Amino acid sequence: MTSANVRPVAVKIDPDIKARVKRLADARHRTPHWLMREAIEQYVEREEKREAFRQDGIKAWEAYQRTGLHATADEADAWLAQLEQGQDTEPPECHV
Repeated sequence: MTSANVRPVAVKIDPDIKARVKRLADARHRTPHWLMREAIEQYVEREEKREAFRQDGIKAWEAYQRTGLHATADEADAWLAQLEQGQDTEPPECHV
């Protein structure tokens, strides 16, 4: 990240949160600015992953509604148990 690409933004936080950020930053030997930037970056990365997971679920549900293809919970559990035992096995076949 170059300084030419960084733009300041204003975020309004209450005095209690500001004091907590300052205390934590001091304890970590960092600036409050660094701590807030790090927190925002981690939050955005986590939420992007969560949203991607949600979108995958929506796509899977839509595919199931279109085709009816699925694997049962018992089939999935048996496959996962094999993977846990170190067996490199193919997932169960989808069926109607």
